Amino acid sequence: MNDSVVHRVEVRADSPYEVVIGRGVSEQVTQLIGPASQRVAVLHAPSVRGYAERVGELLQNSHTVHLHALADAEAAKTVESLASCWDFLGDAGFTRSDAVVAVGGGATTDLAGFVAASWLRGIDVVHIPTTTLAMVDAAVGGKTGINTSAGKNLVGAFHEPRGVLVDLEVLDSLPRDEHQAGLAEVIKAGFIRDTAIVDLVESRADEILDSTSSSCAEVIVRSIAVKAEVVSADLRERAGGSLSREILNYGHTLGHAIERAEGYKWRHGHAISVGMVFAAEVAQRLAMIDTELVAQHRRLLTTVGLPTNYGGNAGFDQLLEVMRIDKKSRGSTLRMVLLNALGSAKLVADPPTEVLESAFAAITAPQ
Repeated sequence: MNDSVVHRVEVRADSPYEVVIGRGVSEQVTQLIGPASQRVAVLHAPSVRGYAERVGELLQNSHTVHLHALADAEAAKTVESLASCWDFLGDAGFTRSDAVVAVGGGATTDLAGFVAASWLRGIDVVHIPTTTLAMVDAAVGGKTGINTSAGKNLVGAFHEPRGVLVDLEVLDSLPRDEHQAGLAEVIKAGFIRDTAIVDLVESRADEILDSTSSSCAEVIVRSIAVKAEVVSADLRERAGGSLSREILNYGHTLGHAIERAEGYKWRHGHAISVGMVFAAEVAQRLAMIDTELVAQHRRLLTTVGLPTNYGGNAGFDQLLEVMRIDKKSRGSTLRMVLLNALGSAKLVADPPTEVLESAFAAITAPQ
């Protein structure tokens, strides 16, 4: 893939928007915000303050810019952080015609999107994700939210951004472990939809682990295209079938439960990696996939340095209780996204508890 090419992926939502992917594309933020907004709040993660300041400098010739630092990672996604942002916008006199720009990882875009969705019942937001994870997942799709004591992302809103600027230059300085964690969502897109991603990771793992490589750029573009396709078909998780938006939650039923049980000290990508292996073990026990596809999960995820077993503090019963209040559940019915083939996923209602427990044993057994 040519590093100089700018890719544009359309999300056909109620308010259609583009995800612009390429090196240096963050410089398009001014034209994306447009002249109508007098004030712009740049909400940013503390680790990317310098980058947020540069974004602010791009905007300050045509807008009044207010920078606001959030807490780091999942600590930003609290009721207290949300209220702090509301106070910040209120003190700065933000009106319905003003805008928010999110600069940071997935937690930043989740929170900033919810701030924009809830302030005056909805103002514009532009996402500039700065991690692999945020680029391929959190910043795309219009889902926003915060965590509560009941679970992850249970409070939020659907609020499409005005646009998303995926500037690949920021990956030049991204720590390797941060990039590795983001590859879980890349590989997920391959398992549920675009099998070319699986082939690329298997054949070019070393290149894809290099966040500056053209192979890495290719799987990022492909992953974003998968999410855009699914979101365009089912913006608010109301559809069924192979393009239900809920298939994007592959690996997340157990993954989110692990994150909560571990006090959000596990990286999201690590939890989702283990969650995908768990889902594969469940699907194999339900005769939906064969043992080779389960082995492929472990092989692929291990190749990029992601965990495939859970050795944490929570037991099966504790995690099952959390899984039962997952966003995909309906009433008392637990629903899981499972594969029925490589590149094909579906929702399965109420897999037997003994199957879940057996699959859990498989991901906690010594390897």
